[in-house]
Amino acid sequence: MKLLNKINNKFACIGVIGLGYVGLPLVIEFCKAGYKVTGFDNDPKKVELLRQGKSYIKHIDLSSVSQELSARFTPTSDFSLLATVDCIIICVPTPLNENREPDMTYVFNTAETIAENLRTDQLVILESTTYPGTTDEDMRRILEKTGLKAGEDFYLAFSPEREDPNNKNFSLKTTPKVVGGYTPKCLEAALALYDSIIIKTVPVSSTKAAEATKLIENIYRAVNIALVNELKLLFDKMGIDIWETIEAAKTKPFGFQPFYPGPGLGGHCIPIDPFYLTWKAREYGFSTRFVELAGEINTSMPDFVVTKVIKALNDARKPVKGSKILLLGLAYKANVDDDRESPSYRLMEKLEEMGADVSYNDPYIPVIKLTRKYSQFAGRHSVEISSNYDLMLIATPHDTYKDIDFFSFNIPIVDTRNIVHGGNRLLYKA
Repeated sequence: MKLLNKINNKFACIGVIGLGYVGLPLVIEFCKAGYKVTGFDNDPKKVELLRQGKSYIKHIDLSSVSQELSARFTPTSDFSLLATVDCIIICVPTPLNENREPDMTYVFNTAETIAENLRTDQLVILESTTYPGTTDEDMRRILEKTGLKAGEDFYLAFSPEREDPNNKNFSLKTTPKVVGGYTPKCLEAALALYDSIIIKTVPVSSTKAAEATKLIENIYRAVNIALVNELKLLFDKMGIDIWETIEAAKTKPFGFQPFYPGPGLGGHCIPIDPFYLTWKAREYGFSTRFVELAGEINTSMPDFVVTKVIKALNDARKPVKGSKILLLGLAYKANVDDDRESPSYRLMEKLEEMGADVSYNDPYIPVIKLTRKYSQFAGRHSVEISSNYDLMLIATPHDTYKDIDFFSFNIPIVDTRNIVHGGNRLLYKA
């Protein structure tokens, strides 16, 4: 296999489509390993920043690899250059549509673009999370319209991304990589590629098995988070602190893994990926009741938070309508600038629909960018934390918030992340 020789000798040119939270770390690792890398993105602003050696993702620092990138990395919006690369890795979004069904537009459009430039002996790998069958059925069908056959003329594989933004303990290189190929030769080529940048690869029998692996990982988290979210609702009625009970339970050295409640699910994986499986299951006449119930619980959590806001304002003899509320944290997790699917946006929307005047503070997101779902918030700026509000709502546990004496503001505090402690009458856990 000519491609295998190119990979093993670092002569292969790598193409990464989608230069975001998944694609950019791949670019870095391949460049560090000595490969030439072409990065493709249809956002000219991202491409221009990367050409200047600048990162638009705060937790991804390019300064330490500036020499490798300048020598080996070419960012571009010219997708005709796909014909010049040997290995193509797809890292594009897989969102849900308004009916919470898979929106495969990005993946399928990308596959069409690859097909226009596909040549023999190329390796095509999908990393975007999706339903089982996407790679070996849907994508293969698009790519084979060229007359080239997967497993014979070109190679096709799936390897799920496992990025966890700003994780201090695991990186792309140190996180085991699951890989599934359409044929044994496809798997061999994909393993050779990832073995060159990642400490451990985990081969599985098929692309469907690899796709299902990623869904299991994220559904496991979604279901367990839904469990503690439901228990939080119950324990709140019983006067029991859910956070205290979790801390006590996790002292058991076996048989328990802690998960934590919150104002709703955020990020591109956990709120979305389970619905890819529930949608595909219908094709087989199967209802994923457990998974769907978890989704219902998690998506309902903003409603619970809003009821706590209403109670806190009511106790202060103030209506929601006309009240000034400061929401702390737009990012979906602590200490990152990633606001994808953040429940904070739903909280802002619900409170403003009730007539509240909502501002936000987030040290990682100074300005809200335009999004498809919450375009009404685009352009708003982060404001300073002060006492000029009727209530503060803590939605993200950024470290910078943990040192603040919130009680000094003398206004109600609704804390969804357990970062404020004490028995003060102004504190409401949500």
